[in-house]
Amino acid sequence: MRKLLATAMLVLSGGMAANTVDPPRAAVLLELFTSEGCSSCPPADRLLQTLDRTQPVAGADLIVLSEHVDYWDQLGWKDPFSSAEFTERQQRYSNVFHIDSIYTPQLVIDGRKEVVGNDAVAARAAIEDVVKSPKSQLTLSAPTREGDHLTMQVDLPAGERQGVLYVVLAENKMQTQVLRGENSGRSLSHVGVVRKLIKVGNVKKDESFSQAVQVPVGAGVGAQGLRLVAFLQDARTARVLAVAQQKL
Repeated sequence: MRKLLATAMLVLSGGMAANTVDPPRAAVLLELFTSEGCSSCPPADRLLQTLDRTQPVAGADLIVLSEHVDYWDQLGWKDPFSSAEFTERQQRYSNVFHIDSIYTPQLVIDGRKEVVGNDAVAARAAIEDVVKSPKSQLTLSAPTREGDHLTMQVDLPAGERQGVLYVVLAENKMQTQVLRGENSGRSLSHVGVVRKLIKVGNVKKDESFSQAVQVPVGAGVGAQGLRLVAFLQDARTARVLAVAQQKL
């Protein structure tokens, strides 16, 4: 009798374990401001790749983007992925965080915290902190491709938040053989390289948002795969209020 009871309990506990579902992971946006002209940036690029690949923080779904700034371009090597747009975005973060000057590598976590981009310990601590902050539910449909653009549906329910909605087109993986500058002779690899950053529009408090968004895809873009990221950001505080990703 005791043996039968023990067997029944074992089967029951095994069934319960099998039916246990892990809670959903909270999406966290990581933006690395980097440059191929900066000798301190390759370790940060590698750290971002590791975070993307291993997803090491419990409860966090890390969505990573590399935004290459252009203020290193006059110092020996013009970064092929650099843009003044990303420099301006970094400057806005600098104003929010009350930093005297912008620098690379800089990792911004959910628009709430910033750390030196190659500091793995500080990055993990910041992620563990911001993942506790609740976000709105943003839904991003699987994109469809027609010619030179991708189309996807972005949906946000009505809620106690308002902000600016952005859509990003990024390449999964890129690699460059650097010929000049501080990283001369090195082969550098990057993840989530931003090619388009599109301001879709404003989302108002207590109003839902639903819109089909078209994203242009340039010639030769996406040979190593693409990722589309949508996020809602508070225009004043820069905090990311919702974020979602689709990979192609």
